[in-house]
Amino acid sequence: MTASNPLVIVLFLYGSAASESEPVAMADLGWGAELQEVTRMKLRLAPGPAVLRFSFLLLACAFMTAPARPQTATEVEQHIANLLPEQRAYERFRFWLTSLPPDQQKDSKLEARYREYLVAHGFSGADADAQLKLVDEQGERSEAERWNRILTSDKPHFNTRPNAFLVEIAKTRKPGKALDVGMGQGRNSIWLAQQGWDVTGFDPAEKAVALAEENARKLGVRINTQIKRTEDFDFGESRWDLILLSYAGGREMPAAIEKALKPGGVLVIEAFHRDATKLGPIGGAVVFDTGELPALYPQLRVVRYEEPVATADFGLEKLRLVRYCGERPE
Repeated sequence: MTASNPLVIVLFLYGSAASESEPVAMADLGWGAELQEVTRMKLRLAPGPAVLRFSFLLLACAFMTAPARPQTATEVEQHIANLLPEQRAYERFRFWLTSLPPDQQKDSKLEARYREYLVAHGFSGADADAQLKLVDEQGERSEAERWNRILTSDKPHFNTRPNAFLVEIAKTRKPGKALDVGMGQGRNSIWLAQQGWDVTGFDPAEKAVALAEENARKLGVRINTQIKRTEDFDFGESRWDLILLSYAGGREMPAAIEKALKPGGVLVIEAFHRDATKLGPIGGAVVFDTGELPALYPQLRVVRYEEPVATADFGLEKLRLVRYCGERPE
């Protein structure tokens, strides 16, 4: 991989998790009254011209109570000084990327821009290339481990109870087959199973999935789990009575989701409204404009759509949210 290679950036939020303050991890330090943006990435080289492709799970989620967010490159370097070289390279890149406006995160020359950033901050060209290589080789595993820590923390910084909007919708439906996209540690999957649903959930964070399985066993319910990314999961056709995306995107594959619902099945989504970004950066894949969600699913009948100011599951602060429930016609 060289700095001249074009970058294709796919920004995709998946999974339900929130940031956790970790003293040696720069990107997880507290943001005071700002939103922290946390990025889960999958990095791989594509065939043909070398292309670095990110399948980002951007969950911008946590209002923190720890010290203020690092604001300068010098402060960032101080916070990551004790990490291993590959971790430093990863955290440095992630911080830079998520500090960019959403439209710039999709720049086709992003790799070259980041290399320029590194050189401008004192790294040699060889050092910059080495860091890009480390991010490419180690990013996926590093992010999976981060989310494993976050989702299995003894002191979680997110709502560990089932999503309130899901509860309202599911209580009006006859239990059937449910899919929890980005199940995390299973808060929603387990609740659905307790209500009599046949639940499948998936997430690439294997330790979080293991915790979900353990908690389900303790509670005497059964959930089906898979350790997969969204792009690797087979949604099927006319398969689900309920599909949940709780702070897990929604605009990436609407046609596949519409087709995966059984006739009469419902899609339930909760995410952030664009207004919430006025308080700080939030990953674009989990942010929606006014009226956007119903338009994304034209084959579904709108059962309920609202844009309330309410407590977000991630960050646990009152923000403007979007809530959508659409039903596939019989």
